[in-house]
Amino acid sequence: MTMTRFTQGGVVRVWVSGQGKKSRVPRQMILKFSFEQFLNTICMKKSIVYDGRELQDIELQQDAARDAAMLEFLTQFITDERRQRFEEILDFRTRHITVVLEDIFQPHNASAVLRSCELRGIQDVHIVENMNHYDVNPEVVMGSTKWLNLYHYEEKEFNTSVAYERLHERGYKIVATCPHRDDFTPETLPLDQPIALVFGTEKLGLSDYAVEHADMHVRIPMYGFTESYNISVSAALLLYSLTNRLHASTDIDWHLTEEERNALRLVWTRRSLNRIRQYDRKFLELHPEFKQ
Repeated sequence: MTMTRFTQGGVVRVWVSGQGKKSRVPRQMILKFSFEQFLNTICMKKSIVYDGRELQDIELQQDAARDAAMLEFLTQFITDERRQRFEEILDFRTRHITVVLEDIFQPHNASAVLRSCELRGIQDVHIVENMNHYDVNPEVVMGSTKWLNLYHYEEKEFNTSVAYERLHERGYKIVATCPHRDDFTPETLPLDQPIALVFGTEKLGLSDYAVEHADMHVRIPMYGFTESYNISVSAALLLYSLTNRLHASTDIDWHLTEEERNALRLVWTRRSLNRIRQYDRKFLELHPEFKQ
């Protein structure tokens, strides 16, 4: 699981989790961007944010050549079945819909949402931590975070506004999930532009800011006495309905670009291999032109 932390003061930090059950990475594992270490965070090179602005890659052509060479090198160490599975999954991966979790603190709910995202082809999940620390339950998440990109917003006392700003900059319409607002249902929510679905806590729901500053609101119809669905159920129902609509559409360009597919091929291949640092060293021996 790779996580990008948005920091203040012009500092970029990329965190990569280890094999244990903790989702929070020790601070000593913060990576500095030497090339050899950067290979282990290559999946994030198009998504790193520096002081509120996306980093401009100064050596795009060299990066593309390096990534292509590394993918070709690593591909020989995974099975044909695994490569085929990558292609099948990539056909349904999307960034047209993304998910935002505001202050979710119940590990089982957080984990269930991530699992639903991965199963419905949602690649990016944005995690806002205001009052509550976000954690996952490894028994519920079932390894799904291995295939996702998680973006954390935690530096300020209130981070929802930061997440909204980032998402707006990337062209997303913010959609707050509210059981008592009648804007749209899953069947009527517009999908002509990329959307970010925002979910809140079990008891309190979304913050006032999250609701009032959203571009649209969506609710799932209910016909019983209970006030609302469980958050993980809400996420699963919404994602199932909305991704089915995407898959059936003929006029919405919801697929990943070939560049995005290649980036994920490389990320997933690396995550499928044990002892990846040994492969990195071998790659640099074969391709000294990519050394710093």
